[in-house]
Amino acid sequence: MIKKILVSQPKPSSEKSPYYDIASKFGVELVFRPFIKVEGITTKEFRAQKVSILDHTAVVFTSRHAIDHFFTLAKEMRLAIPEDMKYFCVTETISLYIQKYVQYRKRKVFFGTTGKIDDLIPTMVKHKQEKYLVPMSDVHSDSVAKMLDAKKLQHDECVMYRTVSNDFTPEEVKSFDYDMLVFFSPSGIESLTKNFPGFKQDKIAIATFGPSTAQAAKDAGLRVDLEAPSEKYPSMTGALQHYLLEKQG
Repeated sequence: MIKKILVSQPKPSSEKSPYYDIASKFGVELVFRPFIKVEGITTKEFRAQKVSILDHTAVVFTSRHAIDHFFTLAKEMRLAIPEDMKYFCVTETISLYIQKYVQYRKRKVFFGTTGKIDDLIPTMVKHKQEKYLVPMSDVHSDSVAKMLDAKKLQHDECVMYRTVSNDFTPEEVKSFDYDMLVFFSPSGIESLTKNFPGFKQDKIAIATFGPSTAQAAKDAGLRVDLEAPSEKYPSMTGALQHYLLEKQG
């Protein structure tokens, strides 16, 4: 019987989140506790990459973290970001977040609709003359660089932030009594094995989102009870609801 579920993400800001519907419908307690956190790199680490922010005329943002750490680093390095710098974002939500740091001008901000960089490439190609800077996490593939190379766009990638384990306190370790754990990234699985060496799964159900997360769980010797997304259930909340319906009726 599943009564208490740990979701390894921050608590939803909206009360309309489907997670709350699940809690009331199935009478389960949901605890939101990220296993990982994002932290910025130091100016020294950034300079070691030999990339100059001001050599670029456009920045590509794939997340809010990228925006936060780009502007934080610029401030720490006392760089004045030019007024005519252009910003290319994978979604409108991310593009609106730029307002936290600079005045939002439509002619300077472009965004995609799917959240994938592929969707942004045609817009970037229309601005072929720009020199693009792509801030990234320390964990990334070279797929973005390959896509931009294929379109002959001038670009540099640089690491501006890293994902680290959000360590559990001794009290949290002691009171770790969940019936189900929900993970969204391989880093979350790494954090579980770091915080709980010798973790015994037994009857604890594990849900994973994305094939790489599922693979990381299996590689760590864990049993994956629920994998999302699927064709029928593209979201974790949809998959979780179906799972609980089957298990608890």
